[in-house]
Amino acid sequence: MSVYTLYRPIHLFVIVLLSLPVYSTELSAPVDCAAGIQEVYRIDRLAALKESIKVASVSSYDRTGGNNDGFGGQYSFVRKEEDGLVLADLQGPGVIYRIWTPTPTDDMLEFYFDGESEPSIRVKFRELFLGTHPTFVRPLVGYGAGGFYSYVPLTYQKSCKVFIRAERMRFYQINYATYSEGTAIVSFPKQPADEYERHLEKAVRLFESYGTDISSYAVPAGGSVEKFATKVRLQPEQTASIFEIDRPGRIVGIRISPPEALADKDRAVVLRAYWDGDAEPAILSPAGDFFGYAWGEPATRSLLVGTANGVDYCYFPMPFDKSARIELLSDRRSGEETEIEAEVLFVPVARRENEGRFYALWRRENPTTKGKPFTFVQTKGQGHLVGLIQQSQGFESGNTYFFEGDDQTTIDGELVIHGTGSEDLYNGGWYDVTGRWDYRRSFPLSGCLGYQKHLGRTGGYRLFLGDAYAYRTSVLQTIEHAPTGNDLLNDYCAVTFMYSLDRPTCDFALPQAAQRRVIDLRRIVFATWWNVPISAFSYRNATLTKNVEKLDGKDIRFLSLRAEDNDSFGHHFICFVCELPAAGKYKVSLDAVKGPSQAKVQMFLDEAPVGPEVDLYAAERQPALGENVGTLDLAEGRNFLLFKLVGKHADSTGLALDLTNIICERAD
Repeated sequence: MSVYTLYRPIHLFVIVLLSLPVYSTELSAPVDCAAGIQEVYRIDRLAALKESIKVASVSSYDRTGGNNDGFGGQYSFVRKEEDGLVLADLQGPGVIYRIWTPTPTDDMLEFYFDGESEPSIRVKFRELFLGTHPTFVRPLVGYGAGGFYSYVPLTYQKSCKVFIRAERMRFYQINYATYSEGTAIVSFPKQPADEYERHLEKAVRLFESYGTDISSYAVPAGGSVEKFATKVRLQPEQTASIFEIDRPGRIVGIRISPPEALADKDRAVVLRAYWDGDAEPAILSPAGDFFGYAWGEPATRSLLVGTANGVDYCYFPMPFDKSARIELLSDRRSGEETEIEAEVLFVPVARRENEGRFYALWRRENPTTKGKPFTFVQTKGQGHLVGLIQQSQGFESGNTYFFEGDDQTTIDGELVIHGTGSEDLYNGGWYDVTGRWDYRRSFPLSGCLGYQKHLGRTGGYRLFLGDAYAYRTSVLQTIEHAPTGNDLLNDYCAVTFMYSLDRPTCDFALPQAAQRRVIDLRRIVFATWWNVPISAFSYRNATLTKNVEKLDGKDIRFLSLRAEDNDSFGHHFICFVCELPAAGKYKVSLDAVKGPSQAKVQMFLDEAPVGPEVDLYAAERQPALGENVGTLDLAEGRNFLLFKLVGKHADSTGLALDLTNIICERAD
């Protein structure tokens, strides 16, 4: 019998119910008060259906379907005017909720509201994101992971023109919402200063609190929190209830610990939640992935979901009419029981008529489909998307070119959002460039789940507040998995967070455990010519350079070690830090360049050789592929691979190593 139809209740060791007074924000107000700055911090209203009639974006994407999404600037404006470029010309009433770029400049950016002849806001494009301008304050603006972003809402009653005094613009995205005619939105320059500052202070305080308990922001006025604490021992192939109630209300927080209980590459522990007696779950996801894990380990610390201080947390408000149930299911076939502590924060304020229920959908395409983008969600109904967490892995070590793909959002049958690259969706930029999108980063509303070129892995997350993707009849959210044509096959999976007035029409079925497992590559290539960490190299009489050379009609890139005489402690050497996804026996080989000045190279461990000498001498320069240097038992995580120049051929004119790749391939 499938574990999905088998329910075995297990003993709950502790149940604690506490009623806690909390700070809460004001109750829902008319749309003229909600649109704009309040959308940024009113988490208690996140479940409310949006009043906007359209959400969309203006971006620099390649209109021909190619990959020139801002590199050349041909599509980086809506029109040219004297002295500059118009980036957006929007008709109101409306709000700009997000501005993003990975290519800021010192050119002057200007905002014209309601047809004014002089701009109300003038700021150098770069300074818009640095927190130095009084309008654009941190942490509502910021930068990191290669991208620059602003979430300062700019309201306009009639129109807003965004203009840059520059001859050339590159990558950008501007997200906005349009409201029905007559909506009482006050244009940004005319907003009462005291009232705006009061709201801004609350938004700043919320953003500064990401990674901590922000559940109070999700509590409606007058509500009080009841805390349900449980401790369970989850056995293989068993289900444990961590919360169940037959009263109307809303959940404003879920906390589970320790994170190690959910951290595994099998994605074997599943989180399920049911609202109002529905037989099908509203939340159905591997539990770790729901909290922002990536490839089996914690990777997210955002405003509403993530891991911090030894606790997995979620603060999306989840309103319901009459009942709720949350449970954990173990798909492990064997092994020891797992002890888990859980807290659920409940507020006895029922779902309002204009609020959607919360849903979380996990999808995987392995492999993705050639010619078709990856689909996060496709559903009919009314609601809004509020979050995406995406894990992407290629089938070829060293290749993450799939992340050139653009996100696309079709709302109510119209393509309204077209991105400019995968990391751009997550407010990043320039993947595989040191200091940019090249390691794990977390910010309040977005972040990089990690970047491991040698494993072909990267991913990101994005939460949507004011910029939520609201739809009235349908939504289709996709992302390409190649620069053009979706012609690279990969392993993509994602969690989509959304609110919907009725149950979404998409399929919530979760694959069986074997189809959820993280797959580690068996052949891993470390491109030494690019960015493989070097622990150390010769202490004297040696130089390192990076070069490119045409051999056999191809450009070959390599790291070049040039040495002479002796090193301080014997042979000249170079030691690389190679991170592996799993422990095991690995065959190690080298891609290098042979030539008249090359040395003999040998791999060492604890000052003992662990493989054959490889003579890289040749009369003519030529590629040398797959030169075996030995087999080692290597650990999961960091390994130090040490190579020594142990001599040279009698005819060699130098002592050099021109190294392109280190290849570690499973031998067990």
